[in-house]
Amino acid sequence: MSDDSRFEELRGLLCRLGDFIRDTLIESRSQLSFHEAGKVVAETDADTIYAIDKVSETAIRDWFSQNWPSCFPVEVVMEGIGEDETLTFPEAIHVDQTLYKCILDPIDGTRGIMYDKRSAWMLAGVAPQRGKGTRLSDIIVGAMTELPTSKQWRADQLSAVRGRGLVAEAVDVRSGEREPLRIHPSRAKDFRHGFASFAKFFPEGRALTARVEERLWDTLYTLGSARSPVVFDDQYISTGGQFYEMIMGHDRLIADVRPFLMPLAGFPHLLPCHPYDVAAWPVLKEAGVIYESPSGDFPDAPLDTVSPVSWIAYANATLADLARPVIQQILGEIGRDGLDS
Repeated sequence: MSDDSRFEELRGLLCRLGDFIRDTLIESRSQLSFHEAGKVVAETDADTIYAIDKVSETAIRDWFSQNWPSCFPVEVVMEGIGEDETLTFPEAIHVDQTLYKCILDPIDGTRGIMYDKRSAWMLAGVAPQRGKGTRLSDIIVGAMTELPTSKQWRADQLSAVRGRGLVAEAVDVRSGEREPLRIHPSRAKDFRHGFASFAKFFPEGRALTARVEERLWDTLYTLGSARSPVVFDDQYISTGGQFYEMIMGHDRLIADVRPFLMPLAGFPHLLPCHPYDVAAWPVLKEAGVIYESPSGDFPDAPLDTVSPVSWIAYANATLADLARPVIQQILGEIGRDGLDS
């Protein structure tokens, strides 16, 4: 089998996994109340695990057992796997015999979907197996599947093989019918009258993050010089959701630099973005969105469930050229001088 055929097969597998998780979640929603879905069932080094997360984790193990081809032996990395457990398919195969490592987040945006506020996303990426040395930069295939709220009839799915373009489809969850989805990252040349935001989902560290934002926009546009605000903020508590907003042209910049800022704010252990949150990064790149670390490099990390990841996405090169040097200057000054900068 050629590389093209193999990677295309892996892309299709991740999409079918996403379909399965979406349909399982929709079915289980009729059996779990908001109160039941939001019960905390475990605390791990990576995140808080809710009852709704357990539904998908159990389903995933069953799906891999029944559907993952034996010719693609794989190690699966995700929340909910015990520290001493290695999850491989075909089952019981030694990790040294696997060819691929699949990292996934079954429900990215748990808190939003369990209260039926906003779609969550299944995120997945596959990389050649390099043992503990496997990194985000090794991911070749990525996929993200929308997990819709109860009032939605459409759930979008985006997938990509690096260097081979993007597949985007809208799925009617009532019938399963699919149609092509038009994607169009923003072509705006500045940030005026558009959405741009820094991740500040929790009270902890919000003031420092807001200071960074204010300095950025004040440098670019002089805050208060216009009769009304010109840059708008919309917090989507899901990295997959943030990727989607960039891909669809809804947002012009999104930055998640919590691993850098939270220690300075006195909250070093606050929940950061993890590798599984950005597992579908090839989708973002193949859509034409600029995706990088605050320093301008690729935001790399091991394929595990605990490493912190800082990233910034710009809708296009013009916006990146405008904001990047200012953000780097601000973060550099704060890193050097602390809260007094």
